[in-house]
Amino acid sequence: MTSRTLLRLSVVAVLASGLISAGCGGSASKDELVIGEYGSLTGNDATFGQSTKNGVEVALEELTAQKQGKIGGLPVRVQVEDDQSKAEEAATVVQKLINQDRAIAVLGEVASSRSLAGGPICQNAGVPMISPSSTNPRVTQVGDYIFRMCFLDQFQGTVMARFTAQNLKLRKVAILKDSKNDYSVGLARFFTEAFTGLGGSIVTEQAYQSGDNDFRAQLTAIKAKNPEAIVVPGYYTEAGLIARQARELGLKQPLIGGDGWESEKLIEIGGDALNGCVYTNHWALDLQEPRLQAFLKTYRDKYQGDPDAIGGLAYDAANVLFGALEKLAEQDPQTFKGLASSKAGSDARKAAEKRLRDLIATTTSYPGVTGTITLDENRNASKPAVVIEIKGGKKTYNSSFNP
Repeated sequence: MTSRTLLRLSVVAVLASGLISAGCGGSASKDELVIGEYGSLTGNDATFGQSTKNGVEVALEELTAQKQGKIGGLPVRVQVEDDQSKAEEAATVVQKLINQDRAIAVLGEVASSRSLAGGPICQNAGVPMISPSSTNPRVTQVGDYIFRMCFLDQFQGTVMARFTAQNLKLRKVAILKDSKNDYSVGLARFFTEAFTGLGGSIVTEQAYQSGDNDFRAQLTAIKAKNPEAIVVPGYYTEAGLIARQARELGLKQPLIGGDGWESEKLIEIGGDALNGCVYTNHWALDLQEPRLQAFLKTYRDKYQGDPDAIGGLAYDAANVLFGALEKLAEQDPQTFKGLASSKAGSDARKAAEKRLRDLIATTTSYPGVTGTITLDENRNASKPAVVIEIKGGKKTYNSSFNP
Protein backbone atom coordinates (compact mmCIF):
# COMPACT_ATOMS: atom_id res chain seq x y z
CA MET A 1 0.00 0.00 0.00
CA THR A 2 1.51 3.37 -1.02
CA SER A 3 2.01 6.27 1.38
CA ARG A 4 -0.47 8.30 -0.70
CA THR A 5 -3.10 5.57 -0.27
CA LEU A 6 -2.46 5.45 3.47
CA LEU A 7 -2.85 9.20 3.70
CA ARG A 8 -6.11 9.08 1.73
CA LEU A 9 -7.51 6.34 3.96
CA SER A 10 -6.52 8.25 7.07
CA VAL A 11 -8.36 11.36 5.88
CA VAL A 12 -11.50 9.30 5.14
CA ALA A 13 -11.37 7.70 8.59
CA VAL A 14 -11.02 11.06 10.32
CA LEU A 15 -13.95 12.52 8.38
CA ALA A 16 -16.16 9.51 9.12
CA SER A 17 -15.36 9.42 12.82
CA GLY A 18 -16.14 13.13 13.09
CA LEU A 19 -19.81 12.66 12.29
CA ILE A 20 -20.86 10.36 15.13
CA SER A 21 -18.71 9.46 18.10
CA ALA A 22 -19.98 7.03 20.70
CA GLY A 23 -18.94 8.05 24.18
CA CYS A 24 -15.35 8.92 23.37
CA GLY A 25 -15.43 12.34 24.98
CA GLY A 26 -13.56 15.41 23.89
CA SER A 27 -14.46 19.08 23.90
CA ALA A 28 -16.27 20.75 21.05
CA SER A 29 -14.32 22.72 18.52
CA LYS A 30 -15.29 26.36 17.95
CA ASP A 31 -16.27 25.51 14.39
CA GLU A 32 -18.76 22.67 14.93
CA LEU A 33 -22.24 22.05 16.32
CA VAL A 34 -22.28 19.25 18.89
CA ILE A 35 -25.58 17.48 19.50
CA GLY A 36 -25.71 15.20 22.51
CA GLU A 37 -27.53 11.88 22.46
CA TYR A 38 -28.04 9.59 25.43
CA GLY A 39 -29.66 6.19 25.56
CA SER A 40 -29.53 2.61 26.80
CA LEU A 41 -26.95 1.07 24.49
CA THR A 42 -26.42 -1.62 27.14
CA GLY A 43 -28.51 -3.01 29.98
CA ASN A 44 -32.02 -4.38 30.19
CA ASP A 45 -33.48 -2.02 27.55
CA ALA A 46 -30.53 -2.00 25.16
CA THR A 47 -32.57 -2.11 21.95
CA PHE A 48 -34.16 1.23 22.87
CA GLY A 49 -30.81 3.02 22.84
CA GLN A 50 -29.50 1.21 19.78
CA SER A 51 -32.66 1.98 17.81
CA THR A 52 -32.42 5.65 18.79
CA LYS A 53 -28.78 5.77 17.72
CA ASN A 54 -29.62 4.14 14.37
CA GLY A 55 -32.46 6.56 13.67
CA VAL A 56 -30.26 9.58 14.39
CA GLU A 57 -27.48 8.13 12.22
CA VAL A 58 -29.85 7.85 9.25
CA ALA A 59 -30.90 11.49 9.70
CA LEU A 60 -27.27 12.62 9.95
CA GLU A 61 -26.26 10.65 6.86
CA GLU A 62 -29.05 12.35 4.92
CA LEU A 63 -27.81 15.74 6.15
CA THR A 64 -24.34 14.75 4.98
CA ALA A 65 -25.60 13.72 1.54
CA GLN A 66 -27.72 16.85 1.08
CA LYS A 67 -25.63 19.54 2.81
CA GLN A 68 -22.22 18.01 3.46
CA GLY A 69 -23.25 17.46 7.07
CA LYS A 70 -23.34 21.19 7.74
CA ILE A 71 -25.90 23.67 9.02
CA GLY A 72 -25.18 27.38 8.63
CA GLY A 73 -21.73 26.47 7.34
CA LEU A 74 -20.83 24.52 10.49
CA PRO A 75 -20.35 20.75 10.62
CA VAL A 76 -22.75 18.81 12.85
CA ARG A 77 -21.37 16.14 15.17
CA VAL A 78 -23.45 13.80 17.34
CA GLN A 79 -21.86 12.72 20.62
CA VAL A 80 -23.47 9.50 21.88
CA GLU A 81 -23.43 8.38 25.51
CA ASP A 82 -24.59 5.07 27.00
CA ASP A 83 -26.64 5.38 30.19
CA GLN A 84 -26.64 1.59 30.69
CA SER A 85 -30.43 1.57 31.19
CA LYS A 86 -29.96 3.33 34.55
CA ALA A 87 -31.56 6.62 35.62
CA GLU A 88 -28.57 7.61 37.75
CA GLU A 89 -26.21 7.02 34.82
CA ALA A 90 -28.50 9.07 32.57
CA ALA A 91 -27.98 12.06 34.86
CA THR A 92 -24.20 11.55 34.76
CA VAL A 93 -23.89 11.33 30.98
CA VAL A 94 -26.17 14.33 30.39
CA GLN A 95 -23.96 16.39 32.70
CA LYS A 96 -20.99 15.29 30.60
CA LEU A 97 -22.69 16.13 27.31
CA ILE A 98 -23.46 19.65 28.48
CA ASN A 99 -20.41 20.53 30.55
CA GLN A 100 -17.61 18.65 28.81
CA ASP A 101 -18.80 18.15 25.24
CA ARG A 102 -20.61 21.52 25.10
CA ALA A 103 -23.71 20.05 23.43
CA ILE A 104 -26.03 22.73 22.06
CA ALA A 105 -29.03 20.39 22.28
CA VAL A 106 -29.71 16.87 23.53
CA LEU A 107 -31.67 13.97 22.01
CA GLY A 108 -33.01 11.37 24.44
CA GLU A 109 -34.14 9.37 26.29
CA VAL A 110 -36.64 6.63 25.44
CA ALA A 111 -37.52 5.48 28.96
CA SER A 112 -39.45 8.11 30.89
CA SER A 113 -37.55 7.43 34.12
CA ARG A 114 -34.27 8.26 32.38
CA SER A 115 -35.69 11.31 30.61
CA LEU A 116 -36.84 12.52 34.02
CA ALA A 117 -33.25 12.11 35.23
CA GLY A 118 -31.67 13.98 32.32
CA GLY A 119 -34.40 16.55 31.68
CA PRO A 120 -33.86 18.75 34.77
CA ILE A 121 -30.15 19.02 33.96
CA CYS A 122 -30.91 20.28 30.44
CA GLN A 123 -33.60 22.61 31.77
CA ASN A 124 -31.30 24.14 34.39
CA ALA A 125 -28.55 24.61 31.80
CA GLY A 126 -30.92 26.13 29.24
CA VAL A 127 -30.11 23.41 26.69
CA PRO A 128 -33.04 22.14 24.57
CA MET A 129 -33.78 18.42 24.97
CA ILE A 130 -36.02 16.41 22.66
CA SER A 131 -37.16 13.01 23.86
CA PRO A 132 -38.05 10.89 20.85
CA SER A 133 -40.33 8.53 22.74
CA SER A 134 -40.84 9.15 26.48
CA THR A 135 -44.60 9.11 26.94
CA ASN A 136 -44.98 9.92 30.66
CA PRO A 137 -46.64 13.37 31.03
CA ARG A 138 -44.12 14.49 33.65
CA VAL A 139 -41.25 14.51 31.13
CA THR A 140 -42.17 17.83 29.50
CA GLN A 141 -43.52 19.25 32.75
CA VAL A 142 -39.88 19.57 33.82
CA GLY A 143 -39.68 22.86 31.94
CA ASP A 144 -39.92 24.83 28.73
CA TYR A 145 -36.67 23.48 27.23
CA ILE A 146 -37.99 19.89 27.16
CA PHE A 147 -39.85 18.50 24.12
CA ARG A 148 -41.12 15.14 22.86
CA MET A 149 -41.97 13.62 19.47
CA CYS A 150 -44.49 11.05 20.72
CA PHE A 151 -48.00 10.94 22.13
CA LEU A 152 -48.64 10.98 25.89
CA ASP A 153 -49.68 8.14 28.13
CA GLN A 154 -53.05 9.73 28.89
CA PHE A 155 -53.86 9.22 25.21
CA GLN A 156 -52.13 5.85 24.95
CA GLY A 157 -53.89 4.53 28.05
CA THR A 158 -57.22 5.67 26.65
CA VAL A 159 -56.53 3.95 23.31
CA MET A 160 -55.64 0.71 25.12
CA ALA A 161 -58.86 0.94 27.13
CA ARG A 162 -61.04 1.74 24.12
CA PHE A 163 -59.57 -1.11 22.09
CA THR A 164 -60.07 -3.54 24.99
CA ALA A 165 -63.65 -2.47 25.74
CA GLN A 166 -64.94 -1.60 22.28
CA ASN A 167 -62.96 -3.69 19.82
CA LEU A 168 -62.33 -6.79 21.94
CA LYS A 169 -65.62 -6.41 23.87
CA LEU A 170 -63.95 -7.30 27.18
CA ARG A 171 -65.12 -6.15 30.62
CA LYS A 172 -62.82 -7.80 33.20
CA VAL A 173 -59.04 -7.47 33.06
CA ALA A 174 -56.03 -7.87 35.34
CA ILE A 175 -53.04 -5.53 35.40
CA LEU A 176 -49.41 -6.61 35.86
CA LYS A 177 -47.20 -3.51 36.09
CA ASP A 178 -43.59 -2.56 36.87
CA SER A 179 -43.94 -0.77 40.22
CA LYS A 180 -40.55 0.97 39.95
CA ASN A 181 -41.00 2.30 36.42
CA ASP A 182 -42.60 5.75 35.89
CA TYR A 183 -43.83 4.76 32.45
CA SER A 184 -45.48 1.54 33.60
CA VAL A 185 -47.10 3.02 36.70
CA GLY A 186 -48.46 6.00 34.78
CA LEU A 187 -49.76 3.96 31.86
CA ALA A 188 -51.49 1.51 34.23
CA ARG A 189 -53.22 4.42 35.97
CA PHE A 190 -54.41 6.04 32.74
CA PHE A 191 -55.65 2.70 31.40
CA THR A 192 -57.56 2.04 34.61
CA GLU A 193 -59.22 5.45 34.58
CA ALA A 194 -60.33 5.08 30.97
CA PHE A 195 -61.35 1.42 31.17
CA THR A 196 -63.46 1.79 34.29
CA GLY A 197 -65.00 4.89 32.72
CA LEU A 198 -66.12 2.66 29.84
CA GLY A 199 -67.78 0.23 32.24
CA GLY A 200 -64.89 -2.21 32.67
CA SER A 201 -63.41 -3.49 35.90
CA ILE A 202 -59.92 -4.34 37.15
CA VAL A 203 -60.22 -7.71 38.91
CA THR A 204 -56.70 -7.58 40.36
CA GLU A 205 -53.52 -5.51 40.04
CA GLN A 206 -50.17 -7.22 40.52
CA ALA A 207 -46.64 -5.77 40.38
CA TYR A 208 -43.05 -6.68 39.59
CA GLN A 209 -39.79 -4.73 39.26
CA SER A 210 -37.54 -4.17 36.25
CA GLY A 211 -35.06 -7.00 35.92
CA ASP A 212 -37.33 -9.65 37.44
CA ASN A 213 -37.50 -12.88 35.47
CA ASP A 214 -39.99 -14.97 37.46
CA PHE A 215 -43.60 -13.80 37.38
CA ARG A 216 -45.32 -17.05 38.32
CA ALA A 217 -46.56 -15.89 41.72
CA GLN A 218 -48.24 -12.83 40.23
CA LEU A 219 -49.67 -14.82 37.32
CA THR A 220 -51.04 -17.46 39.68
CA ALA A 221 -52.84 -14.74 41.63
CA ILE A 222 -54.19 -13.36 38.35
CA LYS A 223 -55.36 -16.80 37.23
CA ALA A 224 -57.45 -17.12 40.38
CA LYS A 225 -59.42 -14.01 39.38
CA ASN A 226 -60.18 -15.34 35.88
CA PRO A 227 -59.79 -12.10 33.89
CA GLU A 228 -60.61 -11.86 30.19
CA ALA A 229 -57.23 -10.25 29.42
CA ILE A 230 -54.01 -9.25 31.17
CA VAL A 231 -52.73 -5.70 30.72
CA VAL A 232 -48.92 -5.50 30.89
CA PRO A 233 -47.88 -1.84 30.59
CA GLY A 234 -44.14 -2.47 30.80
CA TYR A 235 -41.12 -3.03 28.56
CA TYR A 236 -40.42 -5.73 26.02
CA THR A 237 -38.08 -7.98 28.01
CA GLU A 238 -40.51 -8.56 30.85
CA ALA A 239 -43.52 -8.65 28.49
CA GLY A 240 -42.01 -11.52 26.52
CA LEU A 241 -41.16 -13.49 29.67
CA ILE A 242 -44.60 -12.85 31.17
CA ALA A 243 -46.27 -14.15 28.01
CA ARG A 244 -44.25 -17.38 28.12
CA GLN A 245 -44.91 -18.01 31.81
CA ALA A 246 -48.60 -17.16 31.47
CA ARG A 247 -49.01 -19.84 28.81
CA GLU A 248 -47.06 -22.35 30.93
CA LEU A 249 -49.56 -21.75 33.74
CA GLY A 250 -52.52 -22.31 31.43
CA LEU A 251 -53.47 -18.65 31.03
CA LYS A 252 -54.73 -18.33 27.45
CA GLN A 253 -56.06 -14.79 27.68
CA PRO A 254 -54.58 -12.12 25.40
CA LEU A 255 -51.95 -9.80 26.83
CA ILE A 256 -52.39 -6.10 26.10
CA GLY A 257 -49.44 -3.71 26.16
CA GLY A 258 -48.18 -0.28 25.25
CA ASP A 259 -45.34 1.08 23.14
CA GLY A 260 -42.80 -0.21 25.67
CA TRP A 261 -43.27 -3.56 23.93
CA GLU A 262 -41.85 -2.15 20.69
CA SER A 263 -38.58 -3.96 20.06
CA GLU A 264 -37.17 -6.52 17.65
CA LYS A 265 -36.47 -8.63 20.77
CA LEU A 266 -40.13 -8.89 21.87
CA ILE A 267 -41.07 -11.90 19.74
CA GLU A 268 -37.58 -13.36 20.08
CA ILE A 269 -38.18 -13.50 23.85
CA GLY A 270 -41.89 -14.32 23.90
CA GLY A 271 -42.15 -16.57 20.85
CA ASP A 272 -45.49 -18.19 20.05
CA ALA A 273 -46.80 -17.22 23.49
CA LEU A 274 -47.39 -13.72 22.11
CA ASN A 275 -49.71 -14.79 19.30
CA GLY A 276 -53.08 -13.12 19.83
CA CYS A 277 -51.59 -10.34 21.96
CA VAL A 278 -51.85 -6.64 21.04
CA TYR A 279 -50.08 -3.41 21.91
CA THR A 280 -50.33 0.28 21.08
CA ASN A 281 -47.56 1.83 19.01
CA HIS A 282 -46.45 4.85 16.97
CA TRP A 283 -46.48 3.14 13.57
CA ALA A 284 -46.92 -0.16 11.78
CA LEU A 285 -44.37 -1.31 9.24
CA ASP A 286 -47.08 -2.54 6.90
CA LEU A 287 -48.77 0.87 6.65
CA GLN A 288 -48.39 2.05 3.04
CA GLU A 289 -47.46 5.65 3.84
CA PRO A 290 -44.89 7.03 1.34
CA ARG A 291 -42.64 8.83 3.85
CA LEU A 292 -42.56 5.80 6.10
CA GLN A 293 -41.81 3.39 3.26
CA ALA A 294 -38.98 5.62 1.97
CA PHE A 295 -37.40 5.67 5.44
CA LEU A 296 -37.80 1.90 5.75
CA LYS A 297 -35.94 1.37 2.48
CA THR A 298 -33.05 3.58 3.59
CA TYR A 299 -32.89 1.93 7.00
CA ARG A 300 -33.04 -1.60 5.60
CA ASP A 301 -30.30 -0.83 3.07
CA LYS A 302 -28.06 0.42 5.87
CA TYR A 303 -28.80 -2.05 8.67
CA GLN A 304 -30.16 -5.09 6.79
CA GLY A 305 -33.19 -5.26 9.04
CA ASP A 306 -36.40 -3.54 10.05
CA PRO A 307 -36.39 -0.56 12.40
CA ASP A 308 -38.76 -0.34 15.31
CA ALA A 309 -40.84 2.75 16.04
CA ILE A 310 -38.18 3.98 18.49
CA GLY A 311 -35.77 4.40 15.57
CA GLY A 312 -38.42 6.23 13.55
CA LEU A 313 -39.16 8.64 16.39
CA ALA A 314 -35.43 9.32 16.84
CA TYR A 315 -35.13 10.04 13.11
CA ASP A 316 -38.01 12.50 13.38
CA ALA A 317 -36.55 14.11 16.50
CA ALA A 318 -33.17 14.66 14.83
CA ASN A 319 -34.77 16.18 11.74
CA VAL A 320 -36.97 18.52 13.77
CA LEU A 321 -33.82 19.71 15.55
CA PHE A 322 -31.90 20.08 12.27
CA GLY A 323 -34.79 22.08 10.84
CA ALA A 324 -34.84 24.46 13.80
CA LEU A 325 -31.07 24.95 13.54
CA GLU A 326 -31.39 25.74 9.82
CA LYS A 327 -34.08 28.32 10.54
CA LEU A 328 -31.91 29.94 13.18
CA ALA A 329 -28.94 30.09 10.80
CA GLU A 330 -31.11 31.69 8.11
CA GLN A 331 -33.12 34.09 10.27
CA ASP A 332 -30.48 35.22 12.74
CA PRO A 333 -26.97 34.23 11.65
CA GLN A 334 -25.28 36.33 14.33
CA THR A 335 -27.16 34.64 17.15
CA PHE A 336 -26.62 31.25 15.46
CA LYS A 337 -22.85 31.73 15.64
CA GLY A 338 -23.13 31.87 19.42
CA LEU A 339 -23.98 28.17 19.47
CA ALA A 340 -20.52 27.15 18.36
CA SER A 341 -18.27 30.09 19.17
CA SER A 342 -19.44 30.98 22.68
CA LYS A 343 -18.61 29.25 25.94
CA ALA A 344 -21.36 27.13 27.50
CA GLY A 345 -23.28 29.30 29.96
CA SER A 346 -22.18 32.58 28.39
CA ASP A 347 -24.77 35.23 27.53
CA ALA A 348 -24.31 34.70 23.78
CA ARG A 349 -24.68 30.94 24.14
CA LYS A 350 -27.78 31.27 26.33
CA ALA A 351 -29.38 33.67 23.84
CA ALA A 352 -28.70 31.29 20.96
CA GLU A 353 -30.07 28.28 22.82
CA LYS A 354 -33.18 30.19 23.85
CA ARG A 355 -33.76 31.18 20.24
CA LEU A 356 -33.27 27.54 19.23
CA ARG A 357 -35.75 26.50 21.91
CA ASP A 358 -38.30 28.98 20.55
CA LEU A 359 -37.92 27.64 17.02
CA ILE A 360 -38.34 24.00 18.08
CA ALA A 361 -41.52 25.05 19.89
CA THR A 362 -43.01 26.38 16.64
CA THR A 363 -42.92 22.93 14.97
CA THR A 364 -46.19 22.61 13.07
CA SER A 365 -47.34 19.94 10.61
CA TYR A 366 -43.87 18.44 10.31
CA PRO A 367 -44.15 15.43 7.93
CA GLY A 368 -42.51 12.78 10.08
CA VAL A 369 -42.18 9.09 9.31
CA THR A 370 -44.13 8.40 12.53
CA GLY A 371 -46.92 10.77 11.54
CA THR A 372 -47.48 14.48 11.15
CA ILE A 373 -45.98 16.31 14.13
CA THR A 374 -47.37 19.49 15.67
CA LEU A 375 -46.14 20.53 19.10
CA ASP A 376 -48.72 22.03 21.44
CA GLU A 377 -48.20 24.78 24.01
CA ASN A 378 -46.79 22.19 26.42
CA ARG A 379 -44.24 20.94 23.85
CA ASN A 380 -46.05 17.62 23.36
CA ALA A 381 -46.82 16.06 19.99
CA SER A 382 -50.43 15.38 19.12
CA LYS A 383 -50.42 12.24 16.95
CA PRO A 384 -52.49 9.13 16.21
CA ALA A 385 -51.76 5.76 17.79
CA VAL A 386 -51.95 2.40 16.07
CA VAL A 387 -52.72 -1.01 17.52
CA ILE A 388 -50.38 -3.85 16.57
CA GLU A 389 -51.62 -7.44 16.65
CA ILE A 390 -49.20 -10.35 16.82
CA LYS A 391 -50.24 -13.15 14.50
CA GLY A 392 -48.15 -16.11 13.42
CA GLY A 393 -45.11 -14.61 15.10
CA LYS A 394 -45.40 -11.34 13.16
CA LYS A 395 -46.47 -7.82 14.09
CA THR A 396 -49.37 -6.66 11.92
CA TYR A 397 -51.40 -3.48 11.75
CA ASN A 398 -54.83 -3.76 13.37
CA SER A 399 -56.35 -0.29 13.73
CA SER A 400 -55.69 3.42 14.30
CA PHE A 401 -56.98 5.84 16.92
CA ASN A 402 -56.87 9.61 16.51
CA PRO A 403 -56.48 12.03 19.43
